[in-house]
Amino acid sequence: MNPIQELEKAGQSMWLDFITRQFIADGKLAKLIHEDGLSGVTSNPTIFQKAITSGKEYDESISRLIREGKNSVQIFDALSRRIPRRL
Repeated sequence: MNPIQELEKAGQSMWLDFITRQFIADGKLAKLIHEDGLSGVTSNPTIFQKAITSGKEYDESISRLIREGKNSVQIFDALSRRIPRRL
Protein backbone atom coordinates (compact mmCIF):
# COMPACT_ATOMS: atom_id res chain seq x y z
CA MET A 1 0.00 0.00 0.00
CA ASN A 2 1.42 3.41 -0.95
CA PRO A 3 1.52 6.41 1.46
CA ILE A 4 -1.53 8.08 -0.14
CA GLN A 5 -3.58 4.91 0.26
CA GLU A 6 -2.37 4.56 3.85
CA LEU A 7 -3.61 8.09 4.59
CA GLU A 8 -6.98 7.25 3.05
CA LYS A 9 -7.20 4.11 5.17
CA ALA A 10 -6.52 6.26 8.26
CA GLY A 11 -9.43 8.52 7.33
CA GLN A 12 -7.43 11.33 5.73
CA SER A 13 -7.81 12.65 2.20
CA MET A 14 -4.77 13.62 0.19
CA TRP A 15 -5.17 16.76 -1.92
CA LEU A 16 -2.65 18.25 -4.30
CA ASP A 17 -2.16 21.99 -3.87
CA PHE A 18 -0.65 22.79 -7.25
CA ILE A 19 -1.61 22.20 -10.83
CA THR A 20 -0.07 22.89 -14.22
CA ARG A 21 -1.15 22.05 -17.73
CA GLN A 22 1.99 20.00 -18.24
CA PHE A 23 1.29 17.94 -15.11
CA ILE A 24 -2.10 17.07 -16.59
CA ALA A 25 -0.84 16.59 -20.16
CA ASP A 26 1.93 14.24 -19.01
CA GLY A 27 -0.65 12.02 -17.30
CA LYS A 28 0.90 12.58 -13.88
CA LEU A 29 -2.31 13.86 -12.33
CA ALA A 30 -4.32 10.96 -13.75
CA LYS A 31 -1.77 8.50 -12.36
CA LEU A 32 -1.98 10.04 -8.89
CA ILE A 33 -5.77 9.80 -9.00
CA HIS A 34 -6.24 6.39 -10.59
CA GLU A 35 -3.22 4.48 -9.32
CA ASP A 36 -2.21 6.18 -6.11
CA GLY A 37 -5.57 7.30 -4.70
CA LEU A 38 -5.25 11.08 -4.76
CA SER A 39 -8.56 12.50 -3.53
CA GLY A 40 -8.56 15.90 -5.17
CA VAL A 41 -6.81 19.02 -6.33
CA THR A 42 -7.14 22.51 -5.00
CA SER A 43 -5.97 25.80 -6.34
CA ASN A 44 -6.13 29.49 -5.62
CA PRO A 45 -5.03 32.67 -7.41
CA THR A 46 -1.48 32.44 -6.05
CA ILE A 47 -1.06 28.84 -7.19
CA PHE A 48 -2.55 29.69 -10.57
CA GLN A 49 -0.27 32.73 -10.92
CA LYS A 50 2.76 30.54 -10.26
CA ALA A 51 1.61 28.06 -12.92
CA ILE A 52 1.17 30.87 -15.47
CA THR A 53 4.44 32.67 -14.73
CA SER A 54 6.75 29.69 -14.20
CA GLY A 55 6.71 28.42 -17.76
CA LYS A 56 5.47 28.93 -21.27
CA GLU A 57 2.43 26.63 -21.14
CA TYR A 58 -0.06 29.51 -21.09
CA ASP A 59 1.73 31.95 -23.43
CA GLU A 60 -0.06 30.90 -26.61
CA SER A 61 -3.49 31.02 -24.99
CA ILE A 62 -2.82 34.38 -23.37
CA SER A 63 -1.56 35.86 -26.66
CA ARG A 64 -4.65 34.60 -28.49
CA LEU A 65 -6.99 36.03 -25.86
CA ILE A 66 -5.22 39.40 -25.99
CA ARG A 67 -5.58 39.44 -29.79
CA GLU A 68 -9.30 38.75 -29.27
CA GLY A 69 -9.47 41.91 -27.16
CA LYS A 70 -10.04 40.19 -23.81
CA ASN A 71 -9.21 42.08 -20.62
CA SER A 72 -7.27 40.55 -17.71
CA VAL A 73 -10.39 39.32 -15.91
CA GLN A 74 -11.68 37.63 -19.06
CA ILE A 75 -8.25 36.08 -19.69
CA PHE A 76 -8.08 34.68 -16.16
CA ASP A 77 -11.61 33.34 -16.48
CA ALA A 78 -10.84 31.64 -19.78
CA LEU A 79 -7.59 30.11 -18.56
CA SER A 80 -8.92 28.93 -15.22
CA ARG A 81 -11.97 27.22 -16.70
CA ARG A 82 -10.29 25.41 -19.58
CA ILE A 83 -9.64 21.82 -18.59
CA PRO A 84 -7.12 19.90 -20.69
CA ARG A 85 -8.67 16.87 -22.34
CA ARG A 86 -6.45 14.28 -20.68
CA LEU A 87 -7.61 13.30 -17.22
